[in-house]
Amino acid sequence: MPALDETAWKHLVSRFDGRMWAVARACGLSPTDAADAVQGAWLRLVESYDRIRDPDKIGAWLITTTRREAFRLSRKARAEHPVDHPDFGDSAAPDPSAAVVDAEYGRHVWARAATLDEPCRTLLRLFALNPDARYAQIATRMNMPLGSVGATRTRCERRLRALLEESP
Repeated sequence: MPALDETAWKHLVSRFDGRMWAVARACGLSPTDAADAVQGAWLRLVESYDRIRDPDKIGAWLITTTRREAFRLSRKARAEHPVDHPDFGDSAAPDPSAAVVDAEYGRHVWARAATLDEPCRTLLRLFALNPDARYAQIATRMNMPLGSVGATRTRCERRLRALLEESP
């Protein structure tokens, strides 16, 4: 697998960071510990990037790694400050609360994306629903020059990110 360049890294962060945070918080971590879990998952990606066999599953890998980091931090906190916490069970089992939080965050993102003007609304929807789409396919579908797809996408993602940051 080729090395991650800055653009690819930014794309991964914009695509998965919110979900990773939702998973860490759904595991009952404080904001500080959730930040540590998310940061730990990103670090594991940097450490393991060259060993990832299927790049199409990197999102699932990041979510699973975040959950494992969250469980590790939760166990560490319980050992340091014993209190009654729910048993997290098998870390490989799906976490229903994380799925609910992830779905809620997804609805929030889609609601914000719907407030964007064109072409941003359609462009971001096409990339979200077709993550394997090539720029040439998007350019044809959007009837725009191939060379402007990347720059337009970056501007649109920046606008969406600003909307998400200003909303509760």
